[in-house]
Amino acid sequence: MAFSRQDIAHPGGRDAPASIVETLHGRPVADPYRWLEDTGSPATRRWLEEREREFREAASTWPLRERLATRIRQLVSTDLWSLPVRRGPRTFATRRDSDADHPRLLILGGDGERVLFDPASDPGGRTTLDAWEPSPNGVYVAVQTSTGGTERGELRVLSTETGLPVEEPIQGVRYSNVAWLGDGRGAAFYYVRRDDHDGRRGVWLHRLNAGPARPDILVHACTAARTVPGVRLLGDRWLVVSESHGTGHRTDLWIADLGEASPQRPSLAPIHVGEEAESEPALGPDGRLYLRTTLGAQRRRVCVTDPATPDPAHWREVVPEDPGATLDGFTVGGTARNTELVVTRTRLGVSELTAHHPHDGHTLRQLDLPGEGMASHPESETDGTVLLYYADVATQQVVLVYPPGEHRPRRWPETAPTPEPPTVRRSTTRCGSLDGTRVPVTVFSLASARAPREEPAPTILHAYGGFGRPRQFGFSATVLAWLLAGGRYAVAHVRGGGDGGREWHLSGAGRNKINAVRDLIAAGDSLVAGGYCSREQLCLSGGSAGGLLVLAAAALRPDLCAAVVASAPLADMVRFERLGLGSMWTREFGTVADADDFAALLAYSPYHRVLDGHGCRYPDVLLTGFHGDTRTDAAHPRKMCAALRGAGASALLRYEYDVGHGPRPVTRAIDLAADAHAFAAARTGLRPR
Repeated sequence: MAFSRQDIAHPGGRDAPASIVETLHGRPVADPYRWLEDTGSPATRRWLEEREREFREAASTWPLRERLATRIRQLVSTDLWSLPVRRGPRTFATRRDSDADHPRLLILGGDGERVLFDPASDPGGRTTLDAWEPSPNGVYVAVQTSTGGTERGELRVLSTETGLPVEEPIQGVRYSNVAWLGDGRGAAFYYVRRDDHDGRRGVWLHRLNAGPARPDILVHACTAARTVPGVRLLGDRWLVVSESHGTGHRTDLWIADLGEASPQRPSLAPIHVGEEAESEPALGPDGRLYLRTTLGAQRRRVCVTDPATPDPAHWREVVPEDPGATLDGFTVGGTARNTELVVTRTRLGVSELTAHHPHDGHTLRQLDLPGEGMASHPESETDGTVLLYYADVATQQVVLVYPPGEHRPRRWPETAPTPEPPTVRRSTTRCGSLDGTRVPVTVFSLASARAPREEPAPTILHAYGGFGRPRQFGFSATVLAWLLAGGRYAVAHVRGGGDGGREWHLSGAGRNKINAVRDLIAAGDSLVAGGYCSREQLCLSGGSAGGLLVLAAAALRPDLCAAVVASAPLADMVRFERLGLGSMWTREFGTVADADDFAALLAYSPYHRVLDGHGCRYPDVLLTGFHGDTRTDAAHPRKMCAALRGAGASALLRYEYDVGHGPRPVTRAIDLAADAHAFAAARTGLRPR
């Protein structure tokens, strides 16, 4: 890569931090606000203090702010349960009580419930419960926590009898898989981490209370750069190790029979390595290995094989690909003689649930769902009972239980209240993108409101368009509060997401990312042309990769809308590889080291489009940034805000400390959502009903 650098005077004056111009592949690229990447510098701190003052002054003028906050708080004030997990004589689950900020890990039984772990024990409210996994006999639970939103936490093992740690915690984990060895093998588990000393990434075996003399054993080291390791144990016998390459659609898989080898030295045989495919394995009660896979199926299918012969040459297709829906999840349950497959599919954001015969894939029955929403994380119990999460736009997430052979669910726990949700109307239209591609757009409004095309109304248009992830219509208190206030909410199923399978993703990724931006622009134009809203009533909204998308659309078409809300966005696509987890995302966006990738990145990079777009009148923009964000570094919204302000645009930055990209206390989530939607209401003219 041709590269040179020179410092130039910063527009702020002689005493301000220096600006930078770099020559990349023969092209000068200005970066006048790179100094804002230095989080701890006095200049950055002073700049953030000024943005905080501006934001608070502006927020105090938004008429719907307190009303939206109150409504959102009411909508989330329900007990929120996780799926129950039964291990030995104990049942475990988390519950976030209606008035609580965090979920608590509970042990449930005939004599009531007992709290095993409560993040609220941190008086500062900075600790979050990221993951947990009980041992097979229910004697221990591995609990992962992090502090301040960094998602870099610790893994501790608690005794279910005392609730106390049984040893010192393991440091430096990040949403690690934990796979406990079965009974009879001692208290030990596999987990994933990056070793603090030599930077190796892989799967480790940990033995409880082994002491310094018996350190953890590395059983699989990742050899490729930028891979994310994973580990699972199937049926207490089969060890499965995975490596996901960045965040693209490639996962390498290996399997080892622990019945034939020591847990310290498993003999890992490849399932598939080097294939542009991702697969998720499960062991059925019939002893066969089932795989949900994109190998040979853009929208995924389910195949089966003997775990002793795991390579694709021995696979047999059981549930074929559906050309119009993505197979999201599956579970294998029942008994050895009566095995059953249950799969969830998503068709333009709405889930479908079906049960299939394990030999020929014949559909045994359609399983009922409460509405047009999202079913996720199906799990099977030993008696064939299927449990999963369900939510829709108006229904808070609940746990549904399907008894063996039945198609109608019941709620778990049975004592959970069932409030009557408002009726939300959903309609789908399609718009033509610049290259003629027909892009679906889903529009939500209250059923009690007027018909969608009768009268324009303030509308939020949301998009994500990244990493092959389809949009699913789960519960959002903020969306429902917006609808109840009289607005409309639309979702653009743009390329780069997973709504149309792998090709749909790839046609909006890498050098094709501009297609996702153009799809969003076409969606905005179609809402205006269709009478859903006027341009003055349209606000684009997206977070993370979606934040990049809405900022890029506004930079390319400043007249598209009245406002933009970009939460924890990517913005500087020339520097993204050097910030946060950006180096893991080159399969999604490309790399500046490649001349053609660089040209594509620079063409839509919001930060650089605004730097070159002086004289344009941009929409009003609200950016949010989180100081502890270790994914999309908070330097992105800081620099983007500075660039917009330098171009004369109205740009506000809502900046938070002690939180990151992931989970946060409910009260802080409510404040964030209320601020973002109150801004959108003020800029689009939404008035109280």
